[in-house]
Amino acid sequence: MDFGIKVGTPEKQRGACAVIGIFESRKMTESAKVLDKITQGYIKSILTSGDMDGKVNTSLLLHNVPGTHFKRILLIGLGKEQEFKEKTFLGAINSIFSTLQKTAVTDVMLFLSDFPIKERANEWKISQTVIAAINSLYQFDQLKSKPENNPGKLRKILLCIDNRSELIACEQAMQQGLAIAHGMNLTKDLGNLAPNICTPTYLATQAKNLAKTHKLKASILEEKDMEKLGMGSFLAVARGSEQPAKLIVLEYQGLSKKEDPIVLVGKGVTFDTGGISLKPAAEMDEMKFDMSGAGSVLGTMLAVAEMKLSVNLVGIIPATENMPSGKATKPGDVVTSMSGQTIEILNTDAEGRLILCDALTYAERYNPKMVIDIATLTGACVIALGNLTTGLMSNDDKLAQELLAAGEQVADRAWQLPLWDEYQDLLKSNFADIANIGGRTAGTITAACFLSRFTKKYRWAHLDIAGTAWKSGKDKGSSGRPVPLLTQFLITQSKISN
Repeated sequence: MDFGIKVGTPEKQRGACAVIGIFESRKMTESAKVLDKITQGYIKSILTSGDMDGKVNTSLLLHNVPGTHFKRILLIGLGKEQEFKEKTFLGAINSIFSTLQKTAVTDVMLFLSDFPIKERANEWKISQTVIAAINSLYQFDQLKSKPENNPGKLRKILLCIDNRSELIACEQAMQQGLAIAHGMNLTKDLGNLAPNICTPTYLATQAKNLAKTHKLKASILEEKDMEKLGMGSFLAVARGSEQPAKLIVLEYQGLSKKEDPIVLVGKGVTFDTGGISLKPAAEMDEMKFDMSGAGSVLGTMLAVAEMKLSVNLVGIIPATENMPSGKATKPGDVVTSMSGQTIEILNTDAEGRLILCDALTYAERYNPKMVIDIATLTGACVIALGNLTTGLMSNDDKLAQELLAAGEQVADRAWQLPLWDEYQDLLKSNFADIANIGGRTAGTITAACFLSRFTKKYRWAHLDIAGTAWKSGKDKGSSGRPVPLLTQFLITQSKISN
């Protein structure tokens, strides 16, 4: 799909389709007024007839509108003008592309002045529109014997602005939107693959391919390498699987080698049965998405490489399956982590923190500016925040606020939960330094408390994406989150570096 930015108003434009906004009570936007004038009241007559009243996300496609250079005009309902906010904008944009994908429209023109949002510049609207457009085309049918192969005919989107002085900034926003969307698509593809295909070895191969294409440095540590490093916690999870575990490391250099990197650590459990603490059979197929943290790291690395951001970035992915077998770790086992801390494994289904803790210790060797781990870690986070919001905990309030701000900027929001020392007592063990679970209460927080014991040497934040990484039901599939949040955070960091 091609995108372009254009300076201009509707009366001088031409194309296959123009999108015009209508507020409730049939109030026309400025673009609608312009077209109504040159069509000698045609738009107003349509509204007066009652076919379009401007209610939110309603639409009406007009053909052969007299006096214009457009073959079609799509009227899109924007709801009440005084209530038009970010959510309404995103809903309208998604409605536009959902409608157009069902038509033969090949190119479309949107006038950004039709979508007034306080405190949101055209750059924000452009990046969000690009992401929504590419998302509307996404479909995962590569494992079907007869792919649907019906992505629609829409191939070109022109976004019109009024002020030429904004052109450079808007074009940059368009490129950022494209990079984020491409990163999300990679993340979605990896998450949606069947777990017999997307194994730890497959993830390692994809990382190496990404490194080759975008001139990154890739290192893959095998189980024997992890044994030498003393990663007893990570290897305890891998023990029950026939698939060999991998520790995948990708390095992107956008600054001098003297600059310390930002490190992303993504949980890569390519399938999670729960191990000996076996999960219920219902919906266990969705545990192929338990590598979504890993997928988001790869997607973010792709986005950063495409934009050539001025940051040094390291992605670390501990990848394994969690399977029950005669070799599998048992509840009650005690293992020694790379940090030297011993862990009593009370529940083998709390495996994500066991692989992350060794990866977080491994991150120390990079002398990181900050470390962010991303993991589908706890069902408790889904109960607390639902499927809309990512859980955030951090040992550094400034870092937490920066991540929250990035999520707000790209409509990929997170919410901060406390990480107070009082919660640490829930992880006490009679037989080891720490237990891997803390009981029924505050499960999301105690999981982060566990990880915090391995992050004392650097600034660290934890993103629990258990509720946001994928959708269930008829729309089952990876969401591509939190690639937008992470990428926007890194865009901001690159501006600080410059």
